[in-house]
Amino acid sequence: MDWYPLFNSLRIAAISTVAVFFLGICAAHWIAKLPRLAKGTLDVVLTLPLVLPPTVVGWLLLLLLGPKRPLGAWVQSLFGFRLVMTWWSAVFATVVVSFPLMYRTARGAFESFDKNLADAGRTLGRSNTWVFWRVQMSCCRQGILAGTVLAFARALGEYGATSMVAGYTPGRTATISTTVYQLWRTDDDTGALRWVLVNIAISAIFLLIISLLETRQKEGR
Repeated sequence: MDWYPLFNSLRIAAISTVAVFFLGICAAHWIAKLPRLAKGTLDVVLTLPLVLPPTVVGWLLLLLLGPKRPLGAWVQSLFGFRLVMTWWSAVFATVVVSFPLMYRTARGAFESFDKNLADAGRTLGRSNTWVFWRVQMSCCRQGILAGTVLAFARALGEYGATSMVAGYTPGRTATISTTVYQLWRTDDDTGALRWVLVNIAISAIFLLIISLLETRQKEGR
């Protein structure tokens, strides 16, 4: 059994999770301070990939990153590599589709944070950066961790946008999701079942982690 799809899926999910962790936290922290109208508008824009069909997200990414599109053509002419149909192309897709989960979860955690704790830290002479990372992030860590796990699980199971942007090439761009589809197309039900069971096992582990985090958060209240 070729384990490349599992390795590639974990690699893509891990890289995209690191990216959306920092992007989601920064966006949630900054947008929470904006006026209501601006906050609502940006909320719609940043959460849109969560409700759009993955194939629509993939098509929009192709319009942006395709080799004949301005950005894709510029990168290819300057650096000599394509932004689509490679394993790292899937990172762009998974970042876009998993970002809303991290962003919304982080925003909910930040909005429930007691700002008096931050004010207390500032009165002790601590900088805003110190207060954010040592006080606010510490108090919101359960929600942040839950958002991180959700983003990783979403990136790991992504198919629609990934298949359009990265395609399916065994040993190069194949992921668990695209492999299951290709095995089903070729009537290899046994092979597809193996990967389905692998995916179910990984998903169950992450759901268990989320449940444990929620339990700890409730016990800490």
